[in-house]
Amino acid sequence: MSRPEILAPAGNREMLGAAVFSGADAVYLGLTGFNARRTAGNFTPDELREAVSFCHARGVKVHVTLNTLVYDRELSGLADAVRAVAAAGADAVIADDLATAQLVRSIAPTLHLHGSTQMSVHTPEGAKELAALGYDRVILARELSLEEIRAVCEASPIEVEVFVHGALCMSVSGQCMMSAFLGGRSGNRGACAGPCRLPFDASAGLKPGQPGKACHLSLKDMDYIPHLRELMDAGVASVKIEGRLRTPEYAAAVVTACRAVCAGQPYDEKLVRDIFSRSGFTDGYLTNRNDGKMFGVRTEADAAATRAATPKARELFRRELQRVPVHYELSGGVEDGGVKLTARDDDGHRVSVYSADEPQPAQKDPLPGIERALGKTGGTPFVMDGLAAEPGEGGFGFLPGSAWNELRREALDKLLEKRSEVTPHAVQAFEMPTYPAHTVGQLPALAARFANAAQCPADVAEKLQYLIFPITEAESIPAAWRGKTLLELPRVMFGRLEQKTAARLDALQDAGFAGAVVNNPAQLRYTDGWALYGGLGLNITNPMSAARYASLGVQGMLLQPETALTAMQAVAPGVPAAALCYGHLPLMLTRACPLRNVRDCGKCPGGGTLRDRKGRDFTVTCSAPGGAGVRTVFNPVPLYMGERLRELPVDVAIAAFTTETPARVSQILDLLFNAQPFDSEFTRGLYYTNN
Repeated sequence: MSRPEILAPAGNREMLGAAVFSGADAVYLGLTGFNARRTAGNFTPDELREAVSFCHARGVKVHVTLNTLVYDRELSGLADAVRAVAAAGADAVIADDLATAQLVRSIAPTLHLHGSTQMSVHTPEGAKELAALGYDRVILARELSLEEIRAVCEASPIEVEVFVHGALCMSVSGQCMMSAFLGGRSGNRGACAGPCRLPFDASAGLKPGQPGKACHLSLKDMDYIPHLRELMDAGVASVKIEGRLRTPEYAAAVVTACRAVCAGQPYDEKLVRDIFSRSGFTDGYLTNRNDGKMFGVRTEADAAATRAATPKARELFRRELQRVPVHYELSGGVEDGGVKLTARDDDGHRVSVYSADEPQPAQKDPLPGIERALGKTGGTPFVMDGLAAEPGEGGFGFLPGSAWNELRREALDKLLEKRSEVTPHAVQAFEMPTYPAHTVGQLPALAARFANAAQCPADVAEKLQYLIFPITEAESIPAAWRGKTLLELPRVMFGRLEQKTAARLDALQDAGFAGAVVNNPAQLRYTDGWALYGGLGLNITNPMSAARYASLGVQGMLLQPETALTAMQAVAPGVPAAALCYGHLPLMLTRACPLRNVRDCGKCPGGGTLRDRKGRDFTVTCSAPGGAGVRTVFNPVPLYMGERLRELPVDVAIAAFTTETPARVSQILDLLFNAQPFDSEFTRGLYYTNN
């Protein structure tokens, strides 16, 4: 059982220093732009180089986040960002979009590539697929139990990283569009406004239009620090602390606690709780206790505790942790007219310094005093790890303590300077591909996604190019429809759902279906023999990632609905591209159930509603009871583009039906077929924005 890397957040330079001084093994930070915390301080290319120099001098790795979805117009800037990371000599890039991964591998192949939690990878096959795509590490979704994490670690050919402390997004990372569609700030683009922390009330008995008051989408912070030894035993390579938007004191307190537990020592639980919590912590996902106790809000009492705890936490990084072994070699002495002190580290760096004063004959053995002087490495990252003494004729002689202290300081300063030298990654020439734009003004073919077979009107099925149903509906699909039916795979698969889904696909191989819709990179591994189409979960927003998916066998793909029409036009992957033309958008996909705040699973009809602070109702549906299922929160106002279908620069327009009755489905499809305006409240989403 080896100790995992302790990976700390560094939202700015002060936080970086606190994380390193308190003992982090690695830090993750954002380059300005292209990262999932754009409101953090982040680092310019020059600041990044300085940060890498500072960290590498102390044996600390630097992982740079380039983990947002990107558009075509940003690809050249993203390539420059990869070059800047390589020039700074950072250790790894945390990537989400396959375009970022392709640029890293093409431009700086010696940079390590880590699959961001935004990729929603949470299964053994997902880890295997990232390995096949060239990633060195998978950062798992936060929603996994210890058993699920262990299963991934046992199967994964690459390193596994797990979040162990900090904020819990209500939604599975990478599958949330709430901030984008409710406030125009995309979490998938690094600008989440955190609307889930506002009132969304599942309470029964609210009068129509009455504002909600309870915060039933707000989870407590996760805290797996007491479980670190179990995660070590499971094979986790890196334990990650969330919180680039928090304080240096927070980083230091949590890093210190993680180091203690990994060493089998006690830690200050009260300090960790007081420095930041939301009414306490939860380990509900890890321990399979997915219930109402997972929810909490930040109270004034929590804030007061933080203010009181901050001075104590600040002491944790007032002086830096001594952890870099330094080996001394001492030679010379009285007959040589001086002494030579050599300091070396375990990485092959070596420096030598010479005494300015001539030693005098000693009255007693000077070596014990010399060892004490050289061992006083406080205030530096070094710790003495042995002294090899080879005195010359007449011995080392006598030098005052101040002389030995000066020799030590000079040697360690020079050694630190050597360790601070940045080693850039070699960069290869790369010419950005050019991609054709999609034709605008043509009428796209119509397809529709249904929640179940009964929802699809028989009289319109033949008019649609494709019918899309969840794979759970496969046996209910009439034989006459199967030739144009795509079976949609779940966006997330907890428990044993991945194995069951793979087995179901094998059993349906010869059942006459037109293909399968993949919603997670993992699903590329067990869909051999199927015509594949990319779904919402793949988050395709640019032509490079679209072309990459096409090269992996995807024959058509739905573009991410946050994408504006101008950006969508640039995505012409050579296979049919699709966009939503109707639907209550799935704002959030969550394993935790907000309805658990007010009812038990056994008493739940399979869904419900959430009331926001403006009195609007958000439908919540459930795929299955308990922790293996997922809940989807839908926008109350549907997207509609029926009379503007020609403005969609895609080949196929998809109407996505969720809770509509068959009669309502018929009405909406009739509006779409006849390019009619919508008959009630609707939204154009983000299609006409400048995103």
